[in-house]
Amino acid sequence: MSHTNPGPEGYGPPQPGQPPAGGYAYPQSAPGYGYPNQGPSYPAAPPVGYPQAPGYTMPMQPSNGMGTTGLVLGIIGVVCSLTFFLWFFGVILGILGIIFGAIGRGKATRGEATNKGSATAGLVLGITATVILPLLGFLAFASLMSVA
Repeated sequence: MSHTNPGPEGYGPPQPGQPPAGGYAYPQSAPGYGYPNQGPSYPAAPPVGYPQAPGYTMPMQPSNGMGTTGLVLGIIGVVCSLTFFLWFFGVILGILGIIFGAIGRGKATRGEATNKGSATAGLVLGITATVILPLLGFLAFASLMSVA
């Protein structure tokens, strides 16, 4: 003869007022204490089509590429303009330095970039490589030809 609902100790007939205990089950807490038994809960994914809550997005990184490119092209343009054989490349790189420096300076003014100084330096070096150094080279060459 076996009882389907043994007592609280696991032996004997079930006691009145006690829920049946089964085998190796954990003892149940008294009603009214603690949280009700629930399964594991996971954070719900936001529904499709709704915007994400503010504060959870990554801030945009500044795009400093144009100003940096203008600076590098301006420096290389000045170096090429100072050499006798590469002045033509210096003028071309100076023009590109002016273009990239101006675009980078505009981005820095709008707040999209953080390197306004680099963009300005690229713009100034581009102008130097394009206009001033070739003009000085031409004047030096002309003065040498007039002396001879």
